[in-house]
Amino acid sequence: MFDGFTLEHVDLGRTGPETGERTVLRVRHGGSGPPVLLLHGHPRTHATWHRVAPLLAADHTVVCPDLRGYGQSSKPPTTADHAPYSKRAMARDCLALMRHLGHERFAVFGHDRGSCVAYRLALDAPEAVTRLAVGDCIPISEHLARCDERFARAWYHWFFFAVPDKPERAILADPAAWYGGSEEKMGAAAWEDYRRAIDDPATVRAMLEDYRAGLTVDRAHEEADRAAGRRITCPVLVLWSERDDLGDLYPDIPGIWRGWADDVTGGTIDSGHHMAEEAPEQLAGALRAFLAAGGPGTAGAAGVPGHRPEPASARHPHGAPGT
Repeated sequence: MFDGFTLEHVDLGRTGPETGERTVLRVRHGGSGPPVLLLHGHPRTHATWHRVAPLLAADHTVVCPDLRGYGQSSKPPTTADHAPYSKRAMARDCLALMRHLGHERFAVFGHDRGSCVAYRLALDAPEAVTRLAVGDCIPISEHLARCDERFARAWYHWFFFAVPDKPERAILADPAAWYGGSEEKMGAAAWEDYRRAIDDPATVRAMLEDYRAGLTVDRAHEEADRAAGRRITCPVLVLWSERDDLGDLYPDIPGIWRGWADDVTGGTIDSGHHMAEEAPEQLAGALRAFLAAGGPGTAGAAGVPGHRPEPASARHPHGAPGT
């Protein structure tokens, strides 16, 4: 897995005011060329990229960390406002990591919860982010502003995860049954890494703090951005899985993103929710086309044919929530 990549634990010191503890991120990095940061979603680790990263590494330096709270990265104590697990805190970690590795400017692609960190990074550090790609995501505040019965039924886990203590008890009773996944789909090494993460009570609690921050401090940060007129200034590529339910909930996903950025293109990936594991070649092709585009307005989702999504009944089971 990740042949030719370096695996290390990087001590970044104290990256922000939310906690007095030092932040250590586990990261794999390799390849050569313009840097691109890949940010996984819930409940995955950086190992989810093991089929995509080598395809990008032929002409890019690829950096794949475990986000704060996930995998083998730091899991700081939380606070009443959940700020240590805010996307702003996670984005600061990522910015510090890239600078530590010598990358002052870079592209970033995030999937699922990693997308929330990615667009926060683009908003907070526009001088650093050259291109932003997001997968299976619209901004948290946009979900909440549109919340209706369909969203509450399909994405109930957002609200369940916000309840203190009970989600931890439910998940840890049988993590594999709750989260799903399989060695066949993920690959043996990635499956082992994932099981190690979801079987760890500290990791499960930290991952839930990500969601608790989402409904509170992250939403407040986004609303403050809108009130101040802050927008994403770099080109944006929006990708969503055909056999997941985001496209059913929101018929015009790129249109939502145009409320946050001027240069937005989008397309679908022929997969279920975990696109990096299910359609790595198509995903890597779309990212390479976007990263290679010459300037604003030219970044189409090349190689990402659109198809009519399947009905929600064919998508990921509610017992194995992702975004």
